[in-house]
Amino acid sequence: MPVKSTNQIRKDFLDYFAAHGHDEVPSSPLVPANDPTLLFTNAGMVQFKDVFLGAEKRKNPRAASSQRCVRAGGKHNDLDQVGYTARHHTFFEMLGNFSFGDYFKEDAIRYAWELLTEVYGLEPDRLWVTVYETDNEAHDIWVKQIGVPEERVIRIGDKPGGAKFESDNFWAMGDTGPCGPCTEIFFDHGPGVEGGPPGSPDEDGDRYIEIWNLVFMQFDRAADGTMNPLPAPCVDTGMGLERLAAVLQHQHSNYKIDLFSALTEAAAQLTGCKDRDNASLNVIADHIRACAFLVLDGVVPSRDGRGYVLRRIIRRAIRHGYKLGQKKPFFNKMVEPLVTQMGDAYPDLRKKAGLISETLLEEEQRFARTLDTGMGILKDVMAKSAGKEGGEIDGSTAFLLYDTYGFPLDLTQDIARENNFSVDEEGFGREMSQQQERGRSSGKFA
Repeated sequence: MPVKSTNQIRKDFLDYFAAHGHDEVPSSPLVPANDPTLLFTNAGMVQFKDVFLGAEKRKNPRAASSQRCVRAGGKHNDLDQVGYTARHHTFFEMLGNFSFGDYFKEDAIRYAWELLTEVYGLEPDRLWVTVYETDNEAHDIWVKQIGVPEERVIRIGDKPGGAKFESDNFWAMGDTGPCGPCTEIFFDHGPGVEGGPPGSPDEDGDRYIEIWNLVFMQFDRAADGTMNPLPAPCVDTGMGLERLAAVLQHQHSNYKIDLFSALTEAAAQLTGCKDRDNASLNVIADHIRACAFLVLDGVVPSRDGRGYVLRRIIRRAIRHGYKLGQKKPFFNKMVEPLVTQMGDAYPDLRKKAGLISETLLEEEQRFARTLDTGMGILKDVMAKSAGKEGGEIDGSTAFLLYDTYGFPLDLTQDIARENNFSVDEEGFGREMSQQQERGRSSGKFA
């Protein structure tokens, strides 16, 4: 079977579910419209939350989407991992199919298996499955109907020392409300790669990679922990497009798929980097996606909230360009190759490319004025501690960099980590509190 492009993989997913009676629903914006508790949309089900809770009805109880998601800031914060691992991203696309009181476990599992093995052509004997330990129904569907050998269907229980239902295979919207068991599908990269199957001591290796999570929402959890059956059980599935593309394109790293290869190549050209495996290129390629789509969805760089998360991501990308020797604005020029890769799937990206580039350029120019000086201060502090074990950047320096030179704390921590230093976070917090107190005091006498 020929290798499919990421764009084709996305299209095949949506086409498959459309052919099985699902509405193809556009991605909702990264800024959630109906959930003030959420910083950014981080899963496909977010736009359907009111439907799952029974507050909203859809004409068609079946839907499918490719949802753009951001996980940076808040509870889901992968920022310091991005670029250095094979599968961490600030921005990703989540492919999902949803049933609101229509089909349930049997059809959901059958659809997933058929799509993976018949449409995408994955070898059935390289797929492993996990189920919640007491979900005999899902276990039996996999073994008796789909025909997955018993030894490749693994029951996963609650985490040792954790609460009841605290498990990788039990999903909950919150402490109360809709919840239920889930079944996860893993791809086995083969014995040449280190790692053990899910549930084993070596499960964190790279051999077995989770590609799809099927959540069966069948309970409504009350405040006292009672599990009441939902009147209309629902299905909510999520599969990372980039992970799936890596598997289908025979790559171990998401950054080697066609979409990212084009972006890392553009980053290399713009920064003059000769080493195509340099992690900084991955950071820049990842961050342009998050930044462009956040600006597209109306987020503007600022000193707080969503705008500050955007500013942190932009400045992190700029600093990685600086690290590669590029001291002139370059990040805004990444918009064009991004549009080439993703403009067909997201036409608004093409329409607003000019605005996105201008926003990024303004932020680059603003940070360029202080980046050199701030880097000099950091180098001086680290040079004074050279040779000492466990060097630390003091809180007052970290705060000076933040307050005067526009260095977000995580940017200082990034640079410190690269030089085997740590940052005194408590000291930074004290400086921040003192400044806020000074601000409040001066406000009283204004």
